[in-house]
Amino acid sequence: MSTAMLVVIALTGIVTIVTVESRASRLDRRIRALDRKVDLLLEHLQIRNDDPQLADVAALARDGQDVAAIKKYREITGAGLLEAKQAVDRMTP
Repeated sequence: MSTAMLVVIALTGIVTIVTVESRASRLDRRIRALDRKVDLLLEHLQIRNDDPQLADVAALARDGQDVAAIKKYREITGAGLLEAKQAVDRMTP
């Protein structure tokens, strides 16, 4: 195979990866926006979204163990660090 062909294949692969990453990032942002909207709707309608596992997170947060609460929240939900911190912050008065 010629060097030019290898370069074309490599560039095609890189473009594909960048495109997929970009789309995944956009989808992730849209999902986070939808999650926020659903949370606001539940709050406005005064509907509690109680998850028994999240009760443990809330207990840790109330006890001042924010790092442990964030870690537990991330384990349960698969959320990112910022999202988990914001959720734990909302759990504490």
